[in-house]
Amino acid sequence: MLRRGAAQPPGFEEFVAARGPRLLRVAWLLTGDAQLAEDLLQTVLAKVWPKWEQIADGSPEAYVRTAMVHTNISWWRRHWWGEVPHGELPDTAAPADAFAQVDLEQSLAAAIRRLPPRQRAVVVLRYFEDLSVQDTAATLGCATGTVKSQSAKALRTLRGLLPEAELVEGGESGGRERG
Repeated sequence: MLRRGAAQPPGFEEFVAARGPRLLRVAWLLTGDAQLAEDLLQTVLAKVWPKWEQIADGSPEAYVRTAMVHTNISWWRRHWWGEVPHGELPDTAAPADAFAQVDLEQSLAAAIRRLPPRQRAVVVLRYFEDLSVQDTAATLGCATGTVKSQSAKALRTLRGLLPEAELVEGGESGGRERG
């Protein structure tokens, strides 16, 4: 745990200042909640801080991102979510509506929160962080085939939840490299 007055490892504060907003966005996409996202990022940064000198020379952002995915999945497994009541999705606004994009983004965020944690992690890493199949597999510690199957399942679920949205077509390929 971080203590006041404790000496910061060289480069840690600069890393957090530079990459913090992007990492917070990833945390929010993983958790679907602003406060949980802040807690997730803070928890992971507190875990990374003592090891900073060991990971700073490698790829610290990838390390932190991986730690966030694993921590979020661990939190999710410990918490029973039960049934989540929901109504019909609202009708979409006309394309000329200035708020249509915001409505779509909110609907997409809500739909992503309904995915199981592993599928949510794959969607966030592949389509929001724009990682390759191989990089996503490395971050999650699984096979590339698992990334592809989880991605296909997640996109199928999202298409069912958001039929009006233009999601990546053709399953996993969708304009990205196969692998």
